[in-house]
Amino acid sequence: MSRIGKMPITLPEGVEVNVTDTNIVKVKGKLGELEQLVDPAISVKVDNGSVQLERATNKKEHKSKHGLYRALISNMVEGVSKGFTTVQELVGVGFKAEAKGQLLDLSLGYSHHIYIELPSEIKVETVSERGKNPLIKMTSIDKQLIGQVAAKIRSLRKPEPYKGKGVKFQGEELRKKAGKAAGEK
Repeated sequence: MSRIGKMPITLPEGVEVNVTDTNIVKVKGKLGELEQLVDPAISVKVDNGSVQLERATNKKEHKSKHGLYRALISNMVEGVSKGFTTVQELVGVGFKAEAKGQLLDLSLGYSHHIYIELPSEIKVETVSERGKNPLIKMTSIDKQLIGQVAAKIRSLRKPEPYKGKGVKFQGEELRKKAGKAAGEK
């Protein structure tokens, strides 16, 4: 049995989980509402304050989906109760970020500005303090969506290994390379 899949999901105060006949799990909390279609081979049961998932057979496909859907539903419960936040740091001279509603304006050392239209589910805030790297703070209830958007922003200018310039997650450790060795005389 899947170690992750067999663990029950405890529901915090104010979170409500409903399962429809078509195996759609709807999670509603103080921050919003999310839904996920679950494979028919996985049954979802809601009992007094916890959610339990069970699989129909022990086929390899059903075993893998058992843990997957348990993790997805767990992320949904955490998202509607607490929310998710990612913080990205722009490392480099002249790198800037500015949020104008749902439009993110990035200046990443190219000859042009990069504009990203963010989904309405994501709230964005930019912080620019003198002497510190600019920060992009994003919050959302959907872990998959916020991770995908953060990865897209990071892909615009990945941190390079020599000076570490680029877009990185706050607290991310970068492995730096030594660079060109001094020539022998």
